[in-house]
Amino acid sequence: MIKKKKGLSLIFEILKYVSLVLAALCALIPVCVCVLTAFKTNEEYASTSVLDLPQSFFNFDNFVTAFQKANMLRGFLNTGLVLIVVLTASIFMGSMLAYVLNRFKFPGRALVQNLFMFAALLPGIAMQVTIYQIMYSLGLVNHLYGYMIVLMGTDIISIYIFLQFFENLPVSLDESAIMDGCTYFGVFFKILFPLLKPAIMTSLLLKGVSVYNEYYASNLYLQAPKLKTISTALYTFTGPYGNQYNYICAGVLITIAPILILFLVFQKRVYGGMAAGAVKG
Repeated sequence: MIKKKKGLSLIFEILKYVSLVLAALCALIPVCVCVLTAFKTNEEYASTSVLDLPQSFFNFDNFVTAFQKANMLRGFLNTGLVLIVVLTASIFMGSMLAYVLNRFKFPGRALVQNLFMFAALLPGIAMQVTIYQIMYSLGLVNHLYGYMIVLMGTDIISIYIFLQFFENLPVSLDESAIMDGCTYFGVFFKILFPLLKPAIMTSLLLKGVSVYNEYYASNLYLQAPKLKTISTALYTFTGPYGNQYNYICAGVLITIAPILILFLVFQKRVYGGMAAGAVKG
């Protein structure tokens, strides 16, 4: 009986590691193919398989061509401006909404929270017809500020991150400040908001990655070439007669680099913010 249990345990252990290896391969192979293709010339790409090594890893012509032809500098500038405005607005709106929902008891409070949850379940693409009609009627199509307004829509995930974090902040902080003559705005901005740094970092990363990678709304609302974002710039090398994948892969690596560096720099704060928001003290 004991030998049978040991045999089953060994089988489950082997299956666990096999599944982990397969999952790792599924995640890493597309990345490896993208890296290899980015360094291949047009002739190499046409005459070799996707997993063949390029002749040189020091050939950066594809990166230069992708950056210049796709006008990626303009894409980075537009995306950077959108990120700054949208993230700033989302952090303040999300944290203030969470503050009101957590600290104040009023009729309909539970209904508001449930409506936020219901809104999170609705697919965004299902509402684009109505949103586009509104944007067109207001003259906000093909304007960068109109695109920002669309992305500033209430971020449900950030609200719930802030809600969980507020649960860990004692109400006595608010009460002491109010007894000393502080207003509700003062309590929020002077006392509570500085304590939300871990939650803010987590929200910035989640919302920032979403905005940085956003393609559908960018392609729908920003048609002018000068309004390209970094996600739509990559589609310069696609067309009805074929796609130039060596340039596309080079552009993908260029776009991945900034967000990867930021994540590696701030990953400890991000994980700390997630852990702090997940534990209710």
